[in-house]
Amino acid sequence: MKHYKRSLLIGLMGLASGSSAQTMMETVTSVGIQNTLQSAAMPSLKVPALPPRPTPEQAAGQSAQTPAAPTSGSVATPVPTPAPATPTPRMPVTPLTAEQQERLGQARSAFQAGQYVPARDAFEALVAQNYTNPEPHFGLALALFALNNDKGAAFELGQFMTLAPDRYEGPYNLGVLAGRRGDHEQALQLYTQAAGLMAGQASAAEQRQVLEALAAEQTRKQDYAALSTTLAAVAALAPNDLEVTYRLAQARTLAGQGTLALPGVYALLQRDGSRLDAALLLADIYVAQDLPDRAARELDAAVLRAGNGTARSALLLRKAEILAAGGDTRAALSAAEDAAREDQRNAAAFAHIGEWRAARNDRAGALSAYISAVKLDPKNAGYRTDLAAVRLNLGRYAEAANDTLLTLKLRPDETILTRALFIQGVAAYRQGQYARAVTALKSSQTRRPDAETALWLGLSAYARQDYPAAADALTESVRLSPTPTARLNLASALLASARYPEAEAVLRGLVTEDPKAAEAWYMLGLAQRSQRHEEDARQSLKTAANLGSSKAREALKQ
Repeated sequence: MKHYKRSLLIGLMGLASGSSAQTMMETVTSVGIQNTLQSAAMPSLKVPALPPRPTPEQAAGQSAQTPAAPTSGSVATPVPTPAPATPTPRMPVTPLTAEQQERLGQARSAFQAGQYVPARDAFEALVAQNYTNPEPHFGLALALFALNNDKGAAFELGQFMTLAPDRYEGPYNLGVLAGRRGDHEQALQLYTQAAGLMAGQASAAEQRQVLEALAAEQTRKQDYAALSTTLAAVAALAPNDLEVTYRLAQARTLAGQGTLALPGVYALLQRDGSRLDAALLLADIYVAQDLPDRAARELDAAVLRAGNGTARSALLLRKAEILAAGGDTRAALSAAEDAAREDQRNAAAFAHIGEWRAARNDRAGALSAYISAVKLDPKNAGYRTDLAAVRLNLGRYAEAANDTLLTLKLRPDETILTRALFIQGVAAYRQGQYARAVTALKSSQTRRPDAETALWLGLSAYARQDYPAAADALTESVRLSPTPTARLNLASALLASARYPEAEAVLRGLVTEDPKAAEAWYMLGLAQRSQRHEEDARQSLKTAANLGSSKAREALKQ
């Protein structure tokens, strides 16, 4: 019943498809670090598709230096770039003539009007006329990209970077292309390079866009320390953006720097005390610091600030999980019941109620709670499997078997599937459907070897009088967990397979450990009698009879 429990921190990471949504003209980076219930959506920002057209005075004054991008707004703290490889010689830049400037403007106008083929042709003509100026290459790259020619666009961006190695637009847009083709490691390197180049060139909005793209790849890689550095730079650009404040705090928490995250979380809650995500993150931080009592008190305070029952329910349920993790299932159950009262559509609350009622041996209460959870979330395979387990424990075998069939139709993950097959097998055994039990239990055991599964598999094979298979399964059960029950059943299967010396060895171990084990003494007598060790057999059977075994007394009469 633990498969749906949340991890406190590391399992909170969620990644939206940031790079797949990026284009060279407009980058929509949507990356979030999911907290206990939700993820923070990223804003969409635009990076200018082309550098601004130079004025005639600027054009006349162009030299071999690369034209600078516009500067406006604040400058973010640059993200350190990796050590560069061996530098390539810089190609001299040839300024555009006045006529070429005019043609560049016409090509840009065609591009901005969506006339990509004429724009491509115009940019290509300019490249042919003046190959060593970066601007036609950049425009051509954008046009080719718009025409879905990523290979051509990448080539032209490479030329742009050769001619303008200090410009951030080249590596940034190559990063977009790398992300589109699924090469996220290269995208990460290129965005890092662009972030290191953009200081002094890009506006605040442009800097943020580059940093958001970099953050998307760091999130994908789960490099939370680097992500914290990047988001700190974003926060410097947007100090009043509450979402950035939250994301930075969460990244620091995931990086194991929860104490550094606390000031940001408290500042966020001071500005908006009703924020559910911040309150949940605050609790997670205190749990990670091994301060569950403090976490519970913070959640209680957040409940008082919450504006609706749904939020209060989520906070109370998180408190219940923390209490349960500390072993206080009574208090956890009470908090979960409060959560269910606050939001009667909270399926997770009912599922937890079922879990903790079952743990307290309240099977009827657990059944009622799991039925509610399944009704609220009928596609949740975990809840359905837990319901089957409760019904199995209540002896409602046909209903449990039906629940497992419904679970399998939901295509559960391997963990839930393995458990559902186990329940299905035991339910089949209890109904005398031994062939079906063997099939289900074998399937479960193949997915995850388990002593209890092997035990039931052995019992099912034994019931089918397939004693060799029973002995094999029970041997595996004993290997995984040598409990007296498994060993006694193994001895029985060995006796049925006429493997008397092996059975005797197992049984001698059992009676040595527990001299009052009447059943083991009885079976030991049978093993010895089968080997014609009559004197030893009678002694073992007498011991069993003295311990109350009626079967041993009958055997002594023979």
